[in-house]
Amino acid sequence: MLTPKLALLKFRPWFEPVCSEYWNYMQDLIAKAATLLEALPYIQRFRSQTFVVKYGGSFMDSPDTNVRNGVARDVVFLETVGINPVVVHGGGKAITRAMEAAGLKANFIQGMRVTDEATVNVVDKVLSREINPEIVKTIESLGGKARGFCGADIFKCRKLWLDDIEKPGAKIDIGFVGEVIEVNTDPLRQCIRRGVTPVISPTALGEDGKIYNCNADVAAAQVAITLKAKRLVFMSDVPGLLSDPRDPDTIIPHLKAIAVNELKQAGVIDKGMIPKVDSAVAALKAGVEKVSFVDGRVQHSVLLEIFTDEGVGTEVVL
Repeated sequence: MLTPKLALLKFRPWFEPVCSEYWNYMQDLIAKAATLLEALPYIQRFRSQTFVVKYGGSFMDSPDTNVRNGVARDVVFLETVGINPVVVHGGGKAITRAMEAAGLKANFIQGMRVTDEATVNVVDKVLSREINPEIVKTIESLGGKARGFCGADIFKCRKLWLDDIEKPGAKIDIGFVGEVIEVNTDPLRQCIRRGVTPVISPTALGEDGKIYNCNADVAAAQVAITLKAKRLVFMSDVPGLLSDPRDPDTIIPHLKAIAVNELKQAGVIDKGMIPKVDSAVAALKAGVEKVSFVDGRVQHSVLLEIFTDEGVGTEVVL
């Protein structure tokens, strides 16, 4: 009969791998528990607060379901822990594809889409009747609650005229493009009270009663301001604000609003990043605590930014 020590030696080749596998499994569980504990004070601090998420970028079109649905999962998580998310989405690439299919050519001036009457009809169809219900459907399929809103039912705007850089004092007409000046918060607050996430397309009703295309970043900032949101998160397909736009490793993790003009003059903040950053500064001055620029291609980037000590992307504060 084998002694206990001999028996252990006999089964050692089998026993050691099992112990190692079990140990690794337990370490994984402990790491997950540590992550939850790191998130706990943030959950406690932000419970019942409103967070506005601007959802846009090429990741919206990714063939990978996990990438496409990643933001929706984060939104459902926010709902579940008692935070009130509000989503304003874009859809620029989908609009361009639809325009090409309709024989229309996309044209941009100073990062803004020139929008004639034919284009604005495509914009409204793609944003409000295709992308918007798809986002709502995805959130609901993951166990969340959401309600879609056509931006024209939420936003009022004035026609946007661009300053002509080459002719000081002159203005450039870019068609049915509006600047959001008013947000109808009543239906949004009703959703928030019921634990439902509003999902809003970036179109608006103009002073002439017509539908206008609006910059989704500006629209999201206006929502954050009028709802007195705690945080505003801009999602796109870049890691954050980069000191060298050509080098993704030059991310600026922390930015004071006072430094924005200097970065504009240096060309660090340029083109499509200008309305994002200007909107961020406007939101901060109106009382939003922090604005974040995060990469939507990174799984759970919203949660990593909100619920971890390190965060991801670029945070902008006063």
